[in-house]
Amino acid sequence: MLKCVSRAVQLAARVSSSVPSAPAVRPAFCRSIWSLSSSGAASASRPRLLTATRALPSLSSGSWSLHTEGDKAFAEFLTDEIKEEKKIQKNKSLPKISGGWELELNGTEAKLTRSLSGEKVTITFNVNNSIPPQLEEDPEHTQKSPEDEPEIVSTPNFVVEVTKGAKTSLVFDCHFPEDEQISHGEGEEESDIFTIREVSFQPEGDAEWKETSYTLNTDSLDWTLYDHLMDFLADRGVDNTFADELMALSTALEHQEYIKFLEDLSTFVKCK
Repeated sequence: MLKCVSRAVQLAARVSSSVPSAPAVRPAFCRSIWSLSSSGAASASRPRLLTATRALPSLSSGSWSLHTEGDKAFAEFLTDEIKEEKKIQKNKSLPKISGGWELELNGTEAKLTRSLSGEKVTITFNVNNSIPPQLEEDPEHTQKSPEDEPEIVSTPNFVVEVTKGAKTSLVFDCHFPEDEQISHGEGEEESDIFTIREVSFQPEGDAEWKETSYTLNTDSLDWTLYDHLMDFLADRGVDNTFADELMALSTALEHQEYIKFLEDLSTFVKCK
């Protein structure tokens, strides 16, 4: 009988020593997270959404919006950035384009219209993605002051639509090449600062380019025909002078929209 009692006591001791100790008591919220990440065999096949290695952002009382230290630092940075951008803003109002062009704005899109001897010329462009990428230089070999930084210039693609009262318009898809130099041959001094990429007849006023209309691509075009097309635009006021003024307008508009975006972003980050 004593031997049986002894075996029972020894067995109970082995069982109690093999059972792991219970986890330390945690606050209710942390405990619920811990139970989600260690809820038996079913949790082994699920991705761990939350871990204890990263602190959760604090929640402001009575609001579902997050307000973290990162948000505070972000808002402070935006305040300083807006001040700096306004300091270097060259044009508080948008520059005008000579030649009697009327300007119409719709957010980042601009439309210029001009009537000439019964013809209507419409030019549209959008400042989004109009800033060419800046080439990074080795900082160890080149140290530039803020005054020496290259000027940011907006060079948007633009579409010229010429209408002569018919239901179709002659449409030119134009753009600024990266090097801004287009030469037709040796010995030619003056170069165009913009190029014609495509020409097509399109329904008047259509916002979408109709793919079923024949489109003339100028990549392999005879230079004589190309020169006549450029002269056609120049006779209607679309020349190098116009292109320079368009870049100035687009640069001012892009900077204006950038500052507005920073202000909206700052308001959004600070919103409670």
